[in-house]
Amino acid sequence: MDQNGHPRIGVYICHCGLNIAGTVNVGEVREFISRAPSVAIARDYKFMCSDPGQALIQEDIKQLGINRVVVAACSPLMHEITFRGAAKKAGLNRYLVQIANIREHCSWIHDDVRKATEKAKALVAGAVRRVALHQPLEPMRAEVNPNVLVVGGGIAGIQAALEIAESGTMVYLVEREPTIGGRMGQFDKTFPTLDCAACILTPKMVSVGHRENIKLLSYSEVVGFSGYIGNFKVKVRRKARFVDETKCTGCGLCWNTCPATRIPTKRTIKLGDQVVKQVT
Repeated sequence: MDQNGHPRIGVYICHCGLNIAGTVNVGEVREFISRAPSVAIARDYKFMCSDPGQALIQEDIKQLGINRVVVAACSPLMHEITFRGAAKKAGLNRYLVQIANIREHCSWIHDDVRKATEKAKALVAGAVRRVALHQPLEPMRAEVNPNVLVVGGGIAGIQAALEIAESGTMVYLVEREPTIGGRMGQFDKTFPTLDCAACILTPKMVSVGHRENIKLLSYSEVVGFSGYIGNFKVKVRRKARFVDETKCTGCGLCWNTCPATRIPTKRTIKLGDQVVKQVT
């Protein structure tokens, strides 16, 4: 903030060669935004990401007291880290920098210069309004829980759990059905090679049971979670088994007389709506 507590914003518009300037009237955008409240300086340059372009920003921060920076250029995925680094070198908190994407979001998707220029003005004006509300931030370190939760024990969930466990990470695999395998376990062949589905799936299912760092929570559902990236807390509800898990061998003989069974007595192979085969 300046002495009166107001932000002093510097706006820097990149030509990006002709990537932006070929569709957007950069000079018109610069003149427009230079009249916006709190904008202390507005400049344009052929390549803002170049060393001379970054030097322009750094010089204005030092000489003009710029305390907020807007760069209208390409995607922040491309050069946000570049401009944040330039601001930091000049003594400005890196999080007081805002990127307006007028390349991917404007010049590259339009061919009408007038309309593209008006859109660029709106994008830059929005960035100016936003950066005025930014607060300086400082990086922090936090303990991270490296354990991984995989929801769904189909072939995709199984493969994900196995590959993550291979790195030594603890994996919790949650499946809402009594057994893992998912839809693939109901298929006879797999497309397009017509390989045996069970021949591919069964070894992976067995491998899940043998991995010490995979905790399988079958017949369970995720009912809630809280926390933040790196430190989530997940609430999992285990459904009632109605059997003594310490004695059950999984032989399946109890299914014949259990009135609450949900397991089909036949395996049905269908082609569209037509029943091809039923196996008892």
